Amino acid sequence: MTTDEPCHTEYGMKMTMHIDEELLDRVVENFGCTSKTEAVEMALREMDRKARFKEVVKAGMGCTPEELKNAVDPDYDVMSMRVAESPNRSSKKSHGR
Repeated sequence: MTTDEPCHTEYGMKMTMHIDEELLDRVVENFGCTSKTEAVEMALREMDRKARFKEVVKAGMGCTPEELKNAVDPDYDVMSMRVAESPNRSSKKSHGR
């Protein structure tokens, strides 16, 4: 029996997990995921990204503390930049904000 449907072995392993259904539904809705699998994969990638970022910061990005201090413009206003950012920039769908 052959089919044109992708097999789970093409993109990873199939498994059974116990996941808070309401939490999963909120993630699917808030981030515009097209499936629960996509939501779980996105969450895992985000946790991995955060962990790797912490390691880079912990290592000092290869700079001395003095170099890091001098790398930021003293006139830089981070709060004005945050106001300019739109919420949920990584979201796939707009929530009318």
